[in-house]
Amino acid sequence: MKKRSAALAVLVVLAVPACRRQAQVGGPPPMPVEVVTLAERAVPQTTEYVGTVKSRRSTNVQPQVEGFITAIKVRSGDSVKPGAALMEIDPSLQDAAVASLESQLVSRQADQQQARQQAARVKTLFEAGASSQAELEQAQTSLSTAEAQVKATDAQLREQRVSLGYHTVRASTAGVVGDVPVRVGDSVTRSTRLTTIDQNAGLELYINVPVQEAANLSVGLPVQIVDTEGKVLATETIAFVSPAVDAATQSVLAKATLQGVRGFRTEQFVRARVVWTERPAIVVPVVALNRVGGQYFAYLAESGDGGKTVARQRGIELGAIVGNDYVVKSGLKPGEKLIVSGVQKIGDGSPVTVQAAGAAAEPKAQAPGAKG
Repeated sequence: MKKRSAALAVLVVLAVPACRRQAQVGGPPPMPVEVVTLAERAVPQTTEYVGTVKSRRSTNVQPQVEGFITAIKVRSGDSVKPGAALMEIDPSLQDAAVASLESQLVSRQADQQQARQQAARVKTLFEAGASSQAELEQAQTSLSTAEAQVKATDAQLREQRVSLGYHTVRASTAGVVGDVPVRVGDSVTRSTRLTTIDQNAGLELYINVPVQEAANLSVGLPVQIVDTEGKVLATETIAFVSPAVDAATQSVLAKATLQGVRGFRTEQFVRARVVWTERPAIVVPVVALNRVGGQYFAYLAESGDGGKTVARQRGIELGAIVGNDYVVKSGLKPGEKLIVSGVQKIGDGSPVTVQAAGAAAEPKAQAPGAKG
């Protein structure tokens, strides 16, 4: 019995290391992963710019006279109708000019009346033979001069009255009052911007394209307006391309009409993508990539030793992001099998098993006490 027990103990001692060696030789179980077969598809080739939303119905309000502002009758954001009073500019000097011309007109009219009466008397005397032809012509000339002076003074008076009306700044169109940068007491000239009147209708998108990239600009190119996350909010088309280059910015202006687009305001900055063309390219999901030290890597399912499937890491160069995918510039080819799940749990050369989409799961842990 003692010999038999000793023999069994030796067998147990030898069996445990053998089981462990077998586990070490076999390695970890393959990781279930999902793969997709890479193929090219049409991808838009785009360039993103900062665009500005502008209104074709935006009006700058500037005074037509000079002076001091005495009253501001509106606030930013007020809705106004055409002809609504916006501001008052001190009219004191203009009032004095109008009053002076009114007095002159009265005097000129009196001179005209006197000249008319004198001309009538001289004509009566001339017809009776009591006055000469020269006296008649002189009287008629005096009358013509008096009438001309009345007309000139009247024209000057009407001009000054019109200028007096300009001391009340009025809205030329209906809309919403913009920023009011001036204050009561400010001195303004004809070049001073008092405010703006805007309408959120007839909006256009202004895009300044650098002259180096403007060679392919043309009417009809699609333009995508995207949010901060790259989601497309609206797609319009270029309706105008400037024939000239802006000398200050060395850019070419392109415009797109925003038709039926809501939520934008005048002078708002937006992200605008010009879609130049579409060409075939490989795209990969964002979740299928790893980034190490600024370099992107992907895992491909390839055949390994003994007919096993293993994961092979490969560095790739990426282009623009399209939705939830990256455009691949280099590193991958059509027909290769890209691993799209579990990429954080595998390494280069790790054994994997390919499963249908949605079926991949973590391998089950071996139960405690299980034999090797």
